[in-house]
Amino acid sequence: MDRADASGAALLGEGGLLTEVTRAVLERALEAEMSGHLGYEKHDPGGRGSGNSRNGTSPKTVLTDAGAVTLAVPRDRNGQFDPKIVPKGARRLAGFNERILSLYARGMSVRDIRSHLATIYGVEVSPDLISTVTDAVVDELAAWQNRPLSAVWPIIYIDALWVKIRSGSVVSRPVYVAVGVDMDGCKDVLGLWVGAEGEGATTWMAVLSELRNRGIEDVCIVVCDGLKGLPDAVTATWPKATVQTCVIHLVRASLRFASKRDHSQLVPALKAIYSAPTEQAAEQALDAFAASDLGVRYPAIVRTWQTAWNEFTPYLAFPAEIRKVVYSTNMVESINARLRKSTRNRGHFPSEQAALKVLYLAVRELIEPKARDINHVAAHWKSALNAFALFFEDRISIR
Repeated sequence: MDRADASGAALLGEGGLLTEVTRAVLERALEAEMSGHLGYEKHDPGGRGSGNSRNGTSPKTVLTDAGAVTLAVPRDRNGQFDPKIVPKGARRLAGFNERILSLYARGMSVRDIRSHLATIYGVEVSPDLISTVTDAVVDELAAWQNRPLSAVWPIIYIDALWVKIRSGSVVSRPVYVAVGVDMDGCKDVLGLWVGAEGEGATTWMAVLSELRNRGIEDVCIVVCDGLKGLPDAVTATWPKATVQTCVIHLVRASLRFASKRDHSQLVPALKAIYSAPTEQAAEQALDAFAASDLGVRYPAIVRTWQTAWNEFTPYLAFPAEIRKVVYSTNMVESINARLRKSTRNRGHFPSEQAALKVLYLAVRELIEPKARDINHVAAHWKSALNAFALFFEDRISIR
C-alpha cells in the first residue's frame, strides 16, 4: 500500500492495485486447488512418479468486481484438473453477475450498465451478456411468486403502480403490489401482478385467489386506497376480513379539490373526522364540516368522504393501537417508491415478464435482504399486536 501511495498507482484497470491483488489471490487459490488435486505441493519431490504432475499454465481473462483480470490457470498433464474457484468455461465470477443484477435492480438501463462498467471497471460487456445474466432470475422469480405463505395475516396492504409496457403499442398497465405484516410485525412483499389496462373485480379476484391458494386462510384487515372492485373481491375471498380505506388517501384526495391557501384550515377539520372516537362522532364532525364555509366552498370534498364512508368507518371501531398501524398505506407506498425508481429510467418494457423481472430484482435487492431487520418492523407493533389479540381473539393466536 505504501508503494502504491508513493507511485500513485491506479485502483482499478490493468495494473491497478485491486486488480493485481485480485489476480494474486485467485492465482494462489488456483495453485492450492492444484496441490489438493495432485496430492502434493509445487516442487515437492514426493510427487515424482505419482502419475500426474503440473504442466504449466494457460492464460484466462475473467470479469470480477475489480474489473477484467487475466489469470495464469495451472494445468496438469492428465488434463483432469477442474478448478472450483474459476470453473472451466466461466468468464465471469459470481460477484460480477451480482453486480450487474444490483445495477439493474436500481433502475439502470442496459446502456447505463454497460457505460458504468466501462467507466468504473474498464470492462466492455455486450447487451446479450447483461440479458443473459438478468434472465437467470426468471426461474427464481417464478419460485418466489409461488412460494407458500402463512395461514393468518393481521394486515395486508394493497396498492398499484403503473408502468409502460409494449403490447402492439405502448400502454400504461397497473402492477399490483401486496405487502403483508406478519405476526412479528415484519413486512413481506407477497407478490407482484401485472393487470390489464383497467382495474376491476375480476382482476382482483384472480390476485386474491392466488394468495389464498398459496396458503392465506384469513386476513384481519386489508388496507387499500379505494381500488375499484377490491372490497367485494376481499370479502368474497376472506369473508371475515375488514376492508379499510386508507385515511391518508382520503385526506390527499380531499386536498386536491382545495386551494393551497385553505389547506391549513382543511387539515384540522378533516382530522376531526378521522380521529373521532366513534362513528356517530365522526358523522357529526362530517356534518359540521359540510355546513361550514369550507364545506360549502368545496362540496366535492364532502362527497369524497360520503362516497368512501362504508370503507372508512371500520377504522373508527379499532382501538387506538390498531388505528396507528392501519392509518395509511404508507408502508406499502414506501416500497412502491423504490419500485418506481427502478422503472423510471426505462421508458417502457418490451413485455410483462421484463417488467416483473426488474421489479422482482428491486424487491430482492432493496426489501428482502432486510425483511427481518428491526427497521422493517411496523411502528408501534407490540402494542398493536396486543390489541389485535384482544380485538380478533377468535382469529389471532400468539404462540
